[in-house]
Amino acid sequence: MQEHPLRWFITAPQACPYLDDREMQSLLVDPAVSLGGHRYGQLLGEGFRRSGQYVYRHHCPNCTACVPVRIPVRVFRPNRSQRRCLTLNHDVTVTLTRPPDQAGPGPAADLDEHMPLFSRYLSSRHAGGGMEQMGREDYAGMLSHRNGPVDLIEFRHTDRLIAVAITDRTPQGLSAMYSFFDPDQPRRGLGTLAVLTQIAHARRLGLPYVYLGYWIDQAPKMEYKTRFQPLEGRVDGAWERLAASR
Repeated sequence: MQEHPLRWFITAPQACPYLDDREMQSLLVDPAVSLGGHRYGQLLGEGFRRSGQYVYRHHCPNCTACVPVRIPVRVFRPNRSQRRCLTLNHDVTVTLTRPPDQAGPGPAADLDEHMPLFSRYLSSRHAGGGMEQMGREDYAGMLSHRNGPVDLIEFRHTDRLIAVAITDRTPQGLSAMYSFFDPDQPRRGLGTLAVLTQIAHARRLGLPYVYLGYWIDQAPKMEYKTRFQPLEGRVDGAWERLAASR
């Protein structure tokens, strides 16, 4: 079946949320178009990312600070710190679920169980940024899109939900779209555990990459991404290895 040509939109300039002295623009795929998993996966390979219903790539005329990054699954090996994280969380149970409106194998997630943890995480990590006002309908919208299946990876300790990883699945790889976790358990390294679990999930599925979105060298909150080695970044239209953080 022949693919229909895509329509593109460019957002108006706005203040960059990552670098205080910059403006940001994004190139958007027409959100009314159903891409399908294969086409969406191709766009991931070209540096695109999903946020809710929007598939986009930053398109800033005077800045190239945002670098799309991905982990090549076949050659990834956890470092000492990441192995400690896995050992520390040996008592965590991992369950693969799906959004309630998505057909497929496995149990449907209980969004009412997710919401208290999601709200606590947003209040802790995104206070004052607008995201803390997101309700159940907004959250459900993050999980429902037209571009292929979404896997929800749930983490529990003694039957209590402590983390969720929202993962887009395509034939070309997984995209770590968003994760949230108990902000009162920093020692567990639940963000690291979520990425390691998605890498393991991709390996089981025989998928080559886990896409981590954007990395910015000048943004300390993104430094953790370079701890997953080897890591590839898309620079000047081509993927290349990035150095580990110091």
